Amino acid sequence: MSNGVAVVTGVSSGIGNATARALVEQGYRVFGTVRSEASAVPGRVERVLLDVRDAASIDAGVRQILAKAARIDLLVNNAGSSVIGAVEETSLEQARDLFEVNFFGAVRMTQAVLPAMRAQKSGRIVFISSVLGFLPAPFMAFYAASKHALEGLAESLDHETRTLGIRAALVEPGFMRTSLETNGIVADSPLGDYAPARVHARENVRAGVNGGDDPQIVAEAVLEAATARKPRLRYPVGKGAGSLARLRRYLPASIFDGAFRKQFGLDPQETARAPVP
Repeated sequence: MSNGVAVVTGVSSGIGNATARALVEQGYRVFGTVRSEASAVPGRVERVLLDVRDAASIDAGVRQILAKAARIDLLVNNAGSSVIGAVEETSLEQARDLFEVNFFGAVRMTQAVLPAMRAQKSGRIVFISSVLGFLPAPFMAFYAASKHALEGLAESLDHETRTLGIRAALVEPGFMRTSLETNGIVADSPLGDYAPARVHARENVRAGVNGGDDPQIVAEAVLEAATARKPRLRYPVGKGAGSLARLRRYLPASIFDGAFRKQFGLDPQETARAPVP
């Protein structure tokens, strides 16, 4: 018996792949988006060729899904990318390209499925954010900015659509064993003044990813957000993610700032190596 029809963007690897598999196991009919016929999709997931940067591609993909399944009960906005480098080192073109995927891609997908959800008077939209949606991210500032923007969008959307039977939720992973660091685009104008801190920050990210959690736990949080009778707005996931959210909210700003810089080793006198997502 089906739990409904789910659409997951970016299912070829990582969190999207784990989420699509978990939804299939829970009885959903799952459509998974990929940008290429060569991209792998999990078993029993129906492939949809779709690029979240392209409105025409999204329209065609959503029409295809509705023609086959007649409804969409769950959208998981997972597709994403990253840029590694200081703000000054990152071109506006790189920043725009990142937002086209991480933020505007989710906006396009959300706008494309909302008419069907409004017509059926039900639906869930889950955004894969990050702990960097509420934390700073030295040398990944545009990635963090895109996730901060996603958080504001999702919370506002939830208020707009709640009386229509549609809920929005955010899943906020910490470090996961994904290709975030290895697939991240490097800023195109590196500057020597930033090099020592940038290299150190990237080492922290690499260590965090290598020691991170299995993406399966993110999939479990997505399932909870998708099926809870009264879903929460935010679901922090992974080692220390919930504690980080509480510390960010309740610690005095000056104390948080000092602890954050120490953890990242951003001041020359600090030698701490413990990674922080």
